[in-house]
Amino acid sequence: MAQMSDKQRKDLEDLVNLVRSIRGRHTELVTVLIPAETNIYPVVRQLEAEASTAENIKSKTTRNNVISAIEMIIRELKNYKQTPKHGLALFAGNISEKEGQEDIKLWAIEPPKLLKVRIYRCDQVFIYEPLQEMLNVEEVYGLLVMDRKEATMGVLEGKQIKMLRHLISHVPGKYKAGGQSAARFERIREGMAKEFFKEVADNMKEIFFDMPKLKGILVGGPIPTKEDFLKEGELVTKLKNLVIAVKDIGYTDEHGLEILVEESKKDIAEQEMVKEKEILTKFFETLGKKREKVCYGYEKVKIALERNAVETLLVSRDFNKEKTAELEKLAEQSGCEMIIISIDNQDGIQFNNLTKGVGAFLRYAFE
Repeated sequence: MAQMSDKQRKDLEDLVNLVRSIRGRHTELVTVLIPAETNIYPVVRQLEAEASTAENIKSKTTRNNVISAIEMIIRELKNYKQTPKHGLALFAGNISEKEGQEDIKLWAIEPPKLLKVRIYRCDQVFIYEPLQEMLNVEEVYGLLVMDRKEATMGVLEGKQIKMLRHLISHVPGKYKAGGQSAARFERIREGMAKEFFKEVADNMKEIFFDMPKLKGILVGGPIPTKEDFLKEGELVTKLKNLVIAVKDIGYTDEHGLEILVEESKKDIAEQEMVKEKEILTKFFETLGKKREKVCYGYEKVKIALERNAVETLLVSRDFNKEKTAELEKLAEQSGCEMIIISIDNQDGIQFNNLTKGVGAFLRYAFE
């Protein structure tokens, strides 16, 4: 299944966050979820029947609000000859914060992924969870950085690196003196190292063995510790087979996880965080070397879009929603790609601070 675009993800996130925040005064918020390939006409008939049933609601205010919401959804559905290919999600209800006042609003969206559940619900809250699930990260990478003193485990989820566990070993440093004592000390030291390797392997099994959507594992650390671990650490076969990159790095703490991801970017070239970092690196480099090929700031980028000069539009995720919608519309009209930039990492924060949330690669220079 193709991944959703940045714009699709942002639109879905915005809708989910909106409907999740709404609370009805009474059970007067109506959710209708229609799965893909569903005949839309029986759904309309069901809603007409539900509107008739709502006549029995004792409270006049609640009754009127529920019927108005259902009728608004019915009118929307009559604009469709058939259910869109991914299904359809509709939310309607009274969102007025004042008792006795009516402010019926409707939101409708064709999800970017297949909607598989059919729901009609009249409640004090909207049912958004099936859409929320579509936003879950599709790919997860396990991370391990280690030497004989410590090991740090984490995950790369979307664009976020999360540290999950940090282990400290009790393996002593090398014995400097010679003789039989040194040889015996070295055997003890190697035995303790193997025990630490086993502890790391056990923790990895506990964390990663049943982790949903785990696509691969990245391992980093100094030579030869990580190689010794993979050879002698008793890591279960399932996880050993998921190791897609082994990198020589000097840090084995939380910072080491970040370096490991950076060093492994070719191995996970399609991973979301890496793609974003590459485009931001290109933006900053172009800004420094060929300034005429990029522009930034809302007003300048808007003018560039209106002149059909933008090749790729970059918008920070927390940029003003109304202005973002305006730029989206201009991007669609000019046929340029739009990419949403996260603020979950240093590159995204730097972009946001520099551009005030909006930047663009240009097809041609303009003044």
